[in-house]
Amino acid sequence: MSITPPAAAAATVQTPQEKSEPIRVKPAEATATDRTTLKHQLNVQILEASANVSIAAGDKSQALLFRSAIDHINELLAPELGPNAIQNAVANGVDTSAEATAERIVSLSTGFYEGYARQHPGVDPEKLATDFVNLIRGGFEKGYGEAQNILEGLGVFDGEVKSGVQKTFELVQKGYDDFLASKLDAIRGAAANKVAS
Repeated sequence: MSITPPAAAAATVQTPQEKSEPIRVKPAEATATDRTTLKHQLNVQILEASANVSIAAGDKSQALLFRSAIDHINELLAPELGPNAIQNAVANGVDTSAEATAERIVSLSTGFYEGYARQHPGVDPEKLATDFVNLIRGGFEKGYGEAQNILEGLGVFDGEVKSGVQKTFELVQKGYDDFLASKLDAIRGAAANKVAS
């Protein structure tokens, strides 16, 4: 693959060591050696940029998981509750531990249960609760899968990052299970009280 700049333009490449003085080569004067040097320097810059993205992604794996999960839950809730049902802005300084990330995902997504229930009047309460949890769980799992694929693609889904993301997954699943159990217990308790009255 060769890089051939347009005839009227001069190619400019800056290496990390020479950021203040870019290399300028006029296409008409460029030799094969100049083109090889430019190509090499461009490849170095691309590799450095990729490494920086990989490092940054590894540092922000929980934020990526959170954002991806919330985006997909938003997407699934949109037909029922409108676009961007869950507004989220992960600010600097937010606790990104597995526990805190899982808590935010569970609390934000389950917080829309009442709105979902209002959109489905007359549906059996147990079915309603189960369907809602299945809906948000599906959105979370899709977002989790995408975040995992991104982290794997960047080569940072291992060690601490992998264990933290997997722990978040387990905690969110438990949170959804607990939420559903709580709703079903309340529904069954209300039904038992109604029968006893």
